Amino acid sequence: MGTSQVWLAFGISLLTTILLGPLIIPALRRLKFGQTIRVEGPARHMAKSGTPTMGGLLFLIGIGVAGVALLSGPVQGRAEGWIVLAVTMGYGLIGFIDDFIKVVLKRNLGLKGREKLLGQLIIAAVLAVVVVFKLGRGTDYVIPFSGFISPGGIGFDPGWWPFFGLTVLVLLAASNAVNLTDGLDGLAAGATVFTSAAFVLLSLVTGKVGTAIVLAAVTGGCLGFLVYNRHPAKVFMGDTGSLALGGALGAAAVVTRNELLLLVIGGLYVLETLSVIIQVISFKTTGKRIFRMSPLHHHFELSGWSEIRVVLTFWLLSFLFSAVGILGIYRLG
Repeated sequence: MGTSQVWLAFGISLLTTILLGPLIIPALRRLKFGQTIRVEGPARHMAKSGTPTMGGLLFLIGIGVAGVALLSGPVQGRAEGWIVLAVTMGYGLIGFIDDFIKVVLKRNLGLKGREKLLGQLIIAAVLAVVVVFKLGRGTDYVIPFSGFISPGGIGFDPGWWPFFGLTVLVLLAASNAVNLTDGLDGLAAGATVFTSAAFVLLSLVTGKVGTAIVLAAVTGGCLGFLVYNRHPAKVFMGDTGSLALGGALGAAAVVTRNELLLLVIGGLYVLETLSVIIQVISFKTTGKRIFRMSPLHHHFELSGWSEIRVVLTFWLLSFLFSAVGILGIYRLG
């Protein structure tokens, strides 16, 4: 029964997202919710100026409709599903407010950094408390490739306070990493199709059908969004979408005890984030840049790759990272 519910969530989210496109995208265009392109970015991106943003609303509605419809019935691990859905929507709300300030109130930087960080921290802190004291998750971690699905799987328990801090770190890192990856047409949405699908499988293996339902809805929503976000994009997801997707992945990792495996499955997001960190450290310490531009996808663009080539290559990387991550539930050797 769980598998059929997961497929139904995927289908509902996919169709809802696709059907909403012709309604929401023209509305965003009429309201002049257009993307402002950074002058520091690749010159070719200036042609995208004015493309409607906040398009993450399409798949957030799709995820919400599918999640509420399926989680309202009898589902194994329904409580975990609700909390993952709530975190997804909470991070989406932070992104929506940020986008609204940028495009409607014309404050280029949107929410102040500390304001956005505070909102993310509060949601992550609530997640940590709820999963331990209400859902009985415990504070232990499973080590990838140690035999997760077997009784001999290796894990460790750092205790409450380290768990609390690491949970907050996982949510902040995941949401902002997806946000950094969202820089080319279809890049973040396509990559998240693979990462969220991997967490669907991991959730089913661990008996968290409710979480699998929400992540299946995320997969369907991202796939439906690609109908309008693939090159040349008719709409961008904005922080509304990217923060929500990162929140969903981070919450799913916490609920299923796969925080460490998220580093593998989300390897593409890790590379994008590391490229920014390395670039900043190098420039501040030596005055030199390692990459032509960060995040990493811009480096390849400025190296002469077409946008489509970069996106397809990064999608392939995301698929490979996700496939290796799924193997992480088994024991090596």
